[in-house]
Amino acid sequence: MARRPVGRDAGGPRLRGGVPAWFAPPVDDLCYLSASEAVARFRRRELSPVELLDALVERADAVEPTVNALCDRLVETSRARAHDAEARYAGRGEPPRALEGIPTAIKEEEPIAGEPWRLGSRLCAGAVAETTSPLVERIVEAGAVLHARTTTPEFSCAGFTHSHIWGVTPTPWNPAFAAGGSSGGSAAALASGTTTLATGSDIGGSIRIPASFCGVVGFKPPYGRNPQAHPFNLDTYCHVGPLARTVADAALLQNALVGPHPADGVALAPALVLPDPLPGARGLRVALCEDLGWPLDPEVRANTAALADVLREAGASVERVDLAVDRARVLRAAAIHFDTGFGAWIREVAEQQPGEVTAYALDFARWAAEHGAGGTTLEHDTIAGELWLPFGDLFERYDALVCPTVATRGLRAGDDYAGHGLEFGGHHAEMYLECLLTPLFNVLSRCPVLNVPSGFAENGVPTGVQLVARPYDDLTAFRLGAAAERVRPWLDAPERRPRL
Repeated sequence: MARRPVGRDAGGPRLRGGVPAWFAPPVDDLCYLSASEAVARFRRRELSPVELLDALVERADAVEPTVNALCDRLVETSRARAHDAEARYAGRGEPPRALEGIPTAIKEEEPIAGEPWRLGSRLCAGAVAETTSPLVERIVEAGAVLHARTTTPEFSCAGFTHSHIWGVTPTPWNPAFAAGGSSGGSAAALASGTTTLATGSDIGGSIRIPASFCGVVGFKPPYGRNPQAHPFNLDTYCHVGPLARTVADAALLQNALVGPHPADGVALAPALVLPDPLPGARGLRVALCEDLGWPLDPEVRANTAALADVLREAGASVERVDLAVDRARVLRAAAIHFDTGFGAWIREVAEQQPGEVTAYALDFARWAAEHGAGGTTLEHDTIAGELWLPFGDLFERYDALVCPTVATRGLRAGDDYAGHGLEFGGHHAEMYLECLLTPLFNVLSRCPVLNVPSGFAENGVPTGVQLVARPYDDLTAFRLGAAAERVRPWLDAPERRPRL
């Protein structure tokens, strides 16, 4: 759509709904505008929420055929919300709220009453949500403009994003490779400039994996920090949280989500509010473990070390440590947990509707059943307790740990990874889940973990690191992420964005 000429050269500020619309930057710059800066411009009345939404709509029209990150575009309702936000900034009605007018994309896994709720599955193609999740309630209450729903794999059970009903969502940096999953649509939308903020959920890395492969920021809060709907609020592996292009934006959205909710009896009180601006990293003691004792592709290892150098430049004290985590024990605990949870549910659904479930969902259920066979809650908790011990010792000496997010430089777009594995770091894995360093911190679920970009692999796919803080010490993870971003920013200029 064409943009209307506005600004001083057009005879002074043009009033749009009572709001002066000054000269707007190019559409691409608006599409990559941070939420924090957008709010500041709204308040100065240099930009209208309607203008920002229009830019994103135009961008999505251009790139969505390639990126395929948005499964629903809520055009009519989002424009109404944007106009309401415009009025608030003009001084009409209630004052602007924390996310007033900010376009936010919601992972389709989150129910919104009256909207389709398909979970990436043909089996749920006609489903409509009857309730709205606490996460979405919080975002609406904060004034955000819900303008799109983002793609997921079927039942959000994979570390990549493609499905029978939505097709393939690649990383915007190289369409031959996956965006990651299960919040792949959210991460890809941010990287491609079709949303300003986005949401995700994480039961084995589903926020951090796509954040890594798409070169954006993703936060897995500690268990109980953000409210969820039952029964998954009672699943200690399960977290909901923000994805964003900057650490400050992730903090802005996280502050809107946090705190107790009447639907969630385990949501923590009081709400932990992150400060703005975020403090620097000077004085923080950081442990660097480039591999956790797991095989890695060389680019992942090199970029993890490079990010540690960035933190040193930012003033943190960073030391290498030897921390060998038993990968087989992590996967055993995860398999026990997943098998007794939704792995068994997927098998039941598949038996009732043969041929309708994706190959990767069936393979996930098979893997969980085989590798979790005979497992008990006691065995799972014993493994989890033993896995924590070296981290408990480490956090006596350090404030945080830096380690990779994913061991491989990419997963092939559209590959089900069913019946075959992959190679990474000279190691052949029978199951692609072996390349993910994220499930460890779902087992150790009280640790907050922030993924930030660490660089690129030779194939152009971004790599990421996990900034892991002590249990419930969210601020330290955000301090480190913000400090790294100040030294080496990402996505802030056209030359550091995907070329679509």
